[in-house]
Amino acid sequence: MISLPPPPLVLASQSPRRIALMREAGYTFDILVPDVEEAHDASLTPEDLTVENARRKAAAGAALRPEALVIGADTLVYVDEDPLGKPKDLDEALAMMRRLSGRQHQVCTGVYLAREGGSAGLGFHVITEVTFKPLTDTLIQAYHARVNPLDKAGAYGIQECSEMILDHYEGSWTNVMGLPMEKLVEVLGKVGPT
Repeated sequence: MISLPPPPLVLASQSPRRIALMREAGYTFDILVPDVEEAHDASLTPEDLTVENARRKAAAGAALRPEALVIGADTLVYVDEDPLGKPKDLDEALAMMRRLSGRQHQVCTGVYLAREGGSAGLGFHVITEVTFKPLTDTLIQAYHARVNPLDKAGAYGIQECSEMILDHYEGSWTNVMGLPMEKLVEVLGKVGPT
């Protein structure tokens, strides 16, 4: 019996946090950023929406690299079933953080692994419960002076200055950063490169 080498691994994301998480986990991979229009379907649950957007990214990447196993991911912050994407400006970032102040919210990351040009794949999602401290406008503005909120769902990055905003969380820390590594490592161990 001939043993074939595992397919090359490709991350379909330009997120510096996702790239760093994959590197820290010891994976060798290429980065590909396919041009994909994300779904914004209000009829989908946050779980289904993030997996669908991850699928679109992975499938587009797999169409460009059919020999590879392509990972797509999409993260959404939501409170009261209302999604909070990336803010368009600092005013919207401030408004998002006001909504999260002193409250619990959810971070859902959908992940999709595609191969064979996108014709085969596997998707999953992970949810982490996050609770913020009560935040004043002054504290939010000080946080945003240290952390760029405009490239992050929910206008925050848990890995940056979390002591300013975080009360506690339940679940995967790396999920809040944009890639649930615990689950991804488990799935990759079953279907792809290790």
